[in-house]
Amino acid sequence: MARRYTLTFALLLVACTTAVALARRDITLDDYFTQAYISETAISPDGKLVAYTEMRWDAPHETRNYDLWVADVATRHAERLTFDRATEGSPQWSADGKWIYFTANYERGKEAEVPYDGSTQIWRISPSGGEATPVTRIKDGIRNFKLNAAGNSLIYSVSAEQYEDDDWKALREEHSGVTYGHGKFNKKELYRLDLNSWRTEKIYGEPRHVEEYAMSPDGKSLALITTETDYLIHNEGKSVFQLLDLESKQIVTLNDDLWRKSVASPFGWLDGLSWSPDNKKVAIRCTWDGYPPELYVAHLGNDTLLTKLARPNEWHPQAGKPLVWQGNDLCILVEDHARVRVIRLQGISRSGQNGYKVLTSGDVVCGSFSFSKDGRTLAVEWDTPKSPGDVYVGSSTGTGFKSVTNINPQMAEWKIPQMEIFTWIAPDGTPVEGVLELPPDYVKGSGPLPTFVSLHGGPTDSDKYRFEYWIYGRILWPSQGWACFCPNYRGSTGFGDKFMTDLIGHENEIEVNDILSGVDALIAAGIADSSKLAVGGWSNGGFLTNAVITHTTRFRAASSGAGVMDMMTQWGIEDTPGHVVNYMEGLPWETQEEWIKSSPSWNMNKITTPTLIHVGEGDERVPAAHARMLHRALKEYLHVPTELVVYPAQGHGISKRTFRRAKMEWDLNWIKKYTLGQDVTLPPQPAQ
Repeated sequence: MARRYTLTFALLLVACTTAVALARRDITLDDYFTQAYISETAISPDGKLVAYTEMRWDAPHETRNYDLWVADVATRHAERLTFDRATEGSPQWSADGKWIYFTANYERGKEAEVPYDGSTQIWRISPSGGEATPVTRIKDGIRNFKLNAAGNSLIYSVSAEQYEDDDWKALREEHSGVTYGHGKFNKKELYRLDLNSWRTEKIYGEPRHVEEYAMSPDGKSLALITTETDYLIHNEGKSVFQLLDLESKQIVTLNDDLWRKSVASPFGWLDGLSWSPDNKKVAIRCTWDGYPPELYVAHLGNDTLLTKLARPNEWHPQAGKPLVWQGNDLCILVEDHARVRVIRLQGISRSGQNGYKVLTSGDVVCGSFSFSKDGRTLAVEWDTPKSPGDVYVGSSTGTGFKSVTNINPQMAEWKIPQMEIFTWIAPDGTPVEGVLELPPDYVKGSGPLPTFVSLHGGPTDSDKYRFEYWIYGRILWPSQGWACFCPNYRGSTGFGDKFMTDLIGHENEIEVNDILSGVDALIAAGIADSSKLAVGGWSNGGFLTNAVITHTTRFRAASSGAGVMDMMTQWGIEDTPGHVVNYMEGLPWETQEEWIKSSPSWNMNKITTPTLIHVGEGDERVPAAHARMLHRALKEYLHVPTELVVYPAQGHGISKRTFRRAKMEWDLNWIKKYTLGQDVTLPPQPAQ
């Protein structure tokens, strides 16, 4: 009888599982706006709770909402702590675990006073919920903050208007209502708030701008990255690493030869300041466009020593991500062949280091991570090929990870596209790989598919091996029955130093050959239909789209987003020109031939591909002049089908919900019309 019951239960389970599988449906455009993402995580000192910020679309509002959540590691129960239309962020635990400190810009009407006037302030809330309490009430708000290790004070930054002290200072101040090319800027000043006495003191108000700061665990010193002004051009190559003694007020600028002179490019960005628990070491990272990033450690003392850390396997440390000390070990995020891992660099001392350990193995793309106070428990947000990200908690040895959140339960009913790593050989013999997405029900050998070639930005970046339903093509095209091919061309990160630096001096050449040979390999494999190809990308992906369609007529349609047309123009008007100088191997008057060769503008007459052009009206990274140049050439002189879509009040990325929908609908219709001959159709609009 027991055996019959077990068999019956098993049959029912199979039937239910089959029914659930049959109930799965194709992913739609509207599904994009149901996705939630975890942006920051922080595990509690005792390792029992994880605080995190979740962002999701909240119709009919135009921008995504951020809220603070907390999850119980043991029970996997998640509790939402905040419910306002505000941007909660930067969650940090008090040392005793009784409070979560965070930033938010709460607004209670136009006449509301600080802290409810919409300015960003520091708040705290109990992990068990309740009303958030304002910690600061600063006019015009704060920029960011950090709790000290003891939890009895915090440092926050504010912006202050500053004028360059030169012959024209008085005249600029007299006519302050106009905009100047230089001489007027905002700088960050630093204040320390004692959480016992609630008294505040200014601890840094020098003429220089503070880009980043970190307090030593004993509270006696401050590590700083400072620049002349807040202009980004001053951060690339002109930022310095300083130490401020908070008792004597003495500031020491550390020697920067390791990242300014002993390197291929002086235009590096400093970030990632992190103190060791014994107050004796400070880690810092320098990142370059086109060259591998490096990690450095300042070993403090009477004879302060700066050393460069070895990068295991030439893995690529991620810029803008935390560097976290555990004793004499440094834990970092590194890119490894389209995956991102947390690794531990072990035994760092003046004489060197003692190997490394991978803490997150497998097909994962890790984001934020944090350790419990005793260092035994590790919380990580990671993405997989099946999920856009949840929080996982395990041992700091890299074992026993279990998910503690499920922020996208609606995905259970979606048909998830197939995903794999596709490899090929470039014309010069170099192995290249990319991410290939296929329709959920596609069977290899059943015939070729229309294929969208999605080109990632950067180029100091890569397409990751993860579920990424984004507005640039991934997941969207497989849900339409297409293949989506994402080549990690030369210059991409995570594939070794030479693979990355091969692009220097060879833009609009070597990576274009990588892309086109990858398409050839995909056609030869019977996956891509050579008569139904389209290409698109954003930022450097837009530049490469512009480049590719000047090299070949094989693509039936193109979508170029925020793409460079002319390198000279880009250097002259973008906010980070060192990027261009690195790849051109010199200034315009030094390597003129390279500047021309790398610019698609000089070969626009070769374009026959119907091209849709997108750009943000206020884009400072790739200004709209490039898009207007391409549109003018195609529309007025070459008579190639084209449309220019300009998004008002948007920068290098599109943040408004209606604009993102417009971008996706324009892409779908444009590419289907010119690749498949389909008529323009609009999906039903969601209820407001």
